[in-house]
Amino acid sequence: MEAYLGIDIGSISTKGVIIDPENKIIASSYLWTEGNPVKAVKQVLKELEEQIKDQEITILGVGTTGSARKLIGTMLHANSIKNEITAHAIGTLSRHKEVRTILEIGGQDSKIILLENGIVTDYAMNTLCAAGTGSFLSSQAKRLGIDVKDFGKIALTSTHPTSIAARCTVFAESDLVHKIQMGYERKDIIAGLCYSVAANYLNNVAKGKKIYGPVIFQGGVSKNEGVKKAFEDLLQTKIITDPDGHLMGALGSAILAKNSKKKEPFSFSIKESNFETTGIECKGCPNHCEVIVVKQDGQKLDAWGNRCPKGSLLS
Repeated sequence: MEAYLGIDIGSISTKGVIIDPENKIIASSYLWTEGNPVKAVKQVLKELEEQIKDQEITILGVGTTGSARKLIGTMLHANSIKNEITAHAIGTLSRHKEVRTILEIGGQDSKIILLENGIVTDYAMNTLCAAGTGSFLSSQAKRLGIDVKDFGKIALTSTHPTSIAARCTVFAESDLVHKIQMGYERKDIIAGLCYSVAANYLNNVAKGKKIYGPVIFQGGVSKNEGVKKAFEDLLQTKIITDPDGHLMGALGSAILAKNSKKKEPFSFSIKESNFETTGIECKGCPNHCEVIVVKQDGQKLDAWGNRCPKGSLLS
């Protein structure tokens, strides 16, 4: 069977999927990047290979997206390297064709994508502050002594969510400590944090955007039922979630690889290779560009970052 591989490499998590010609996910992996995208992708490949080892599958294309898409795309000889907006839109529309608004909150950034007749018409991203993202919720869960996976369930038991300032991480944390010291119930504080995440997103990422339904909520934070309910209350509309909402970027990347004209078999043996990335300052002209050089088993794979031909000569 022909299949296609999609990798979404984020700052916090790395996701991978293998799809069949009908865009059905036949293998998937989700793990923490831990500041080492190369190591994370190798582990993702190992888990994906294990899941399909008993099947006769030939992977004919690889797509990458996310903050490290260029690096990982070079490593895997990807035939599709696209930004997160494109990948998330393609992945979502493959399952929810009528969606007009995508709310996405990941580990360290968030985005909104507006669509009309299956075409992206507008988008916005927030990458300047971690307030209202998965890492923010994780740090607050740790402060409260609970597992972040239980955050949503506990929030749903609250009938009086506590108001928490969420304009930035520092204000939110100081306000949280103040509310704890005031004696507010933990479930109300947790629910308040969920509402503050949703409000922060709507007041910053979605500021000035007209949100039309159907609306889908995805990314790792979409697993938090408390944040989903907060969005429904604030927007006064039903919010769709998908069991694979955290994999939509990887799914979109795999579909883009499938639709690419350039196709060649992919081998999982590439995960055994040794990859080295170095930054070299080019002094060939006054620009002093930092050229990124990627090597596989000592051989130069690619280099980028130069603004004139002199930089491309570095090895």
